[in-house]
Amino acid sequence: MTSERATDGISVSALLEELAREFNARGISEPFSEAREIVAALYDVPRFWPLMNGGVEVDESTRARARRAADRRLQGAPLAYAVGRASFRHLTLDVDERVLIPRPETEQLVDLVLDACGHESGGVAIDVGTGSGAIALSLATEGLFSRVYGTDVSLDALDVARSNAVIIGPMLRAPIDFLHGSLLGPVRDVPARVVVSNPPYIALSEAASLPPGVRDWEPAVALFSGADGMTATARLVREAADVLMPGGVLALEVDMRRASLAAELVSRERRFHAIRVELDLTGRERFVLARRLEETAG
Repeated sequence: MTSERATDGISVSALLEELAREFNARGISEPFSEAREIVAALYDVPRFWPLMNGGVEVDESTRARARRAADRRLQGAPLAYAVGRASFRHLTLDVDERVLIPRPETEQLVDLVLDACGHESGGVAIDVGTGSGAIALSLATEGLFSRVYGTDVSLDALDVARSNAVIIGPMLRAPIDFLHGSLLGPVRDVPARVVVSNPPYIALSEAASLPPGVRDWEPAVALFSGADGMTATARLVREAADVLMPGGVLALEVDMRRASLAAELVSRERRFHAIRVELDLTGRERFVLARRLEETAG
């Protein structure tokens, strides 16, 4: 135990012990692991950092945030919502129940877009259903685009995305705008080099099978898409064909159970070619990519 008095601040080790005791008292199976996850997330450091830096003093503000995060975890909140932040590629984003928690698979979607664009600069990238702004902000900080747009039907989500854009502002290599509306509606007149999206793709009938941390906490508008989970994707494919410039890239994250169906939807839109399904890092069919056909005379 540390010798610091609570009024004078405590060490990281003492904070870990404090949180772990609370989790243990509430019957959490791995209380110290839970405590370590919270502290690492609050400091935006690797998970081993709290164990190697136990003597670092914790200010009262961080201690209070850690206790609030522990309370939220005990209520069932996912870790990212409990601490109010999530890592995505090289960014740390503010997140809460207004937006989906960014996933590692979506980081790979950004890689696929950047690879498809190569080293050519310029052009507009549009992130449809931007949520926290994770994809749009990554493209605006890592890509070579002239402008990036993020659209979302949720005004609450756009508030989160815009707040993240302010925080990340110094890192931006391209101007970024977040616009309200359904799918590509807000940018229907903007010729795009890239349309990328992680759209809602869960069928309404599948709600009961979702983990409680997803079903009970993440926004339904970003999860569910009609009776078969394909409503948003089907509409987006049609709209993207109208917006993309010849040679432009369509990149979608899809339900691994419906990747072939999503690819078929794209193939039916005859303005696309070079359609392919890409695997995620666990070998599951997760992404569909295509290119807009060049315009032909007559």
